[in-house]
Amino acid sequence: MIENRKIKIAVVGCGRISKNHFGSILQLSSEYELVAVCDNNPEVLKAHSEQYGVKGYASIDSLLAEESIDVVTLCTPSGLHASQAIKAARAKVNVITEKPMATKWEDGLAMTRACDEENVRLFVVKQNRRNSTLQLLKRAADEKRFGKIHMVHMNVFWTRPQDYYDRAAWSGTWDMDGGAFMNQATHYVDLLHWIVGPIEKIHAMTSTHRDIDVEDTGVVNIKWRNGALGSMAVTMCTYPKNLEGSITILGEKGTVRIGGVAVNDIQEWQFDDERDYDADIEAANYQTSSVYGFGHPPYFQNVADVLRGKAEPETDGREGLKSLELLISTYRSARDNKEIGLPLNL
Repeated sequence: MIENRKIKIAVVGCGRISKNHFGSILQLSSEYELVAVCDNNPEVLKAHSEQYGVKGYASIDSLLAEESIDVVTLCTPSGLHASQAIKAARAKVNVITEKPMATKWEDGLAMTRACDEENVRLFVVKQNRRNSTLQLLKRAADEKRFGKIHMVHMNVFWTRPQDYYDRAAWSGTWDMDGGAFMNQATHYVDLLHWIVGPIEKIHAMTSTHRDIDVEDTGVVNIKWRNGALGSMAVTMCTYPKNLEGSITILGEKGTVRIGGVAVNDIQEWQFDDERDYDADIEAANYQTSSVYGFGHPPYFQNVADVLRGKAEPETDGREGLKSLELLISTYRSARDNKEIGLPLNL
């Protein structure tokens, strides 16, 4: 437990998503002290080291060997998360990892096991859970306002042009990146179990239109253990820009649709009963040009609260494994053209 001082944190990987981590650390300056950055690109490393006035390291090995830190946050390519998390755990350092936590099921299990063995925390970033619209939906679901849920549907109609994948050699690869489901739509996959509940089985199909190894388009049919049926449609080929990120839930006593470009607009909110927070629907909606949402700072606050012994983690390693399990099941189903039952590790 960390008391009476700031939490010493280092950012590993200074690419696209890292700005949300740097911004959260600066916003929570009463909780965190940024002590180091790490990147294997010398120019990127130098720029971030100078910008934040901290020491820079070309490898996580040298960082862990030379710095005394409480937590590392991994903003590296997804295929590196497992090995880096395990290295941090062996050094008795807590880990925050960006989504997805790993690109392989075995890697996710291994990094969770390593953190357990070393008695350090593993946090998997699921910042969309903190979006105001989804917080209301989660509350309604937890309070059983839908009654029996009949059907659920999700759309992620975004665009990632070829130059997005051409920016790095690892982008659009199975080993290091993953495709539309694992990378761009991973937070929506998370909603399938976080909002609706455990899944019984899935059947998926995928296709690829860009010049990449992985899928950029796919559909998956889903049956939940509670009897609900549903589907998810994902593409990164929408013309000419991101169009929609939505979830629709149809139940015996309620109907909700949250749309917009990134589940930021509650478009239908109808229930058989009334609750005081129904009046907060309009206030929960927000405008956004970013598909990331605004959940990183509150997520980092939860991490700080956990490390200080004041809260339980919102998404730890095991919670992160639930999404990874759905992702791996989707890919196996599409590859083998068969229905996949869950859980995988039975």
